[in-house]
Amino acid sequence: MNVKRMRTRHHRSGGSNGASRQLNGQIPMNRNHVFDSHGPDVRVRGTAQQLFEKYLQLGRDATGSGDRVAAEAYFQHAEHYFRIMNAMAQAAQQSQMERAERQASRQQRGQNNAAEEGEDKGPDAEAEEEAEVRDLAMEPQPELSEG
Repeated sequence: MNVKRMRTRHHRSGGSNGASRQLNGQIPMNRNHVFDSHGPDVRVRGTAQQLFEKYLQLGRDATGSGDRVAAEAYFQHAEHYFRIMNAMAQAAQQSQMERAERQASRQQRGQNNAAEEGEDKGPDAEAEEEAEVRDLAMEPQPELSEG
């Protein structure tokens, strides 16, 4: 029996297709990511928000026409994209919190370093700096001539 493997027009070997870049099937956490959705009897393309709204509207239309089975299928698809939107929002919130914590720790380290530099001088060094400033103020200043 001679069985040949069929290839599609867009076949790429070596794992260089787009799916391998998506972290082993995980959803990229970008709210602008465009999804290709194959619904019950429609094919829709858009962001998670757009697909959620589209399937919700299709479910309402199917309910209005009396097709409860199709309506349930559309609502399940809408729920799927609703969950994706929530996962993206959680990931964005988590990364924002982590970014804020890193920034706060950097600022804290900067304040600690500045405080340590001030401590290295000690009170004698600060008194000497003040004395130098006072000494310069007591010296005679050059006269300015108008002309």
